[in-house]
Amino acid sequence: MVFRRGNGLVPLAQLRHEVDRLADTFFGPAALAGAPTRWAWTARSFPALNVWEEGDSIYVEAEVPGLKAEDVDISVVGSDLTIRGRRGGETPEGASSHRKERGTGEFNRVLRLSVDVDAAKVEALLNDGVLRIKLPKAESAKPKKIKVNPAR
Repeated sequence: MVFRRGNGLVPLAQLRHEVDRLADTFFGPAALAGAPTRWAWTARSFPALNVWEEGDSIYVEAEVPGLKAEDVDISVVGSDLTIRGRRGGETPEGASSHRKERGTGEFNRVLRLSVDVDAAKVEALLNDGVLRIKLPKAESAKPKKIKVNPAR
């Protein structure tokens, strides 16, 4: 049951609506069946990443819509890649927000890679809201050919 006052929900009814929505997200039929829900998608870590290995490098693609290169900071220490920055989009001062589904504010995503990388050779490119990072493996992480000697 939803109680309305003017053009908005009565505060107690609004709280109940939000609690019910949250409970359905975690305990509803779709959540129990393992199906993603619309709300669960927005709750994932930002930015969304694709990571793969090819040859002597690891590649990372991150979705960062609306950000400029100067809004993103990338650092590598050993096998940890950190992507941090700030998303804008706050409601202007004095405006009344009708819906807020887009995340705003600072973000910090740390990804532990399977190998150490050579931080001096990392390359990053931001194009059309997709951040592409090439992480060359450190020499210590590359396979070494071991010569097998015959027994004497």
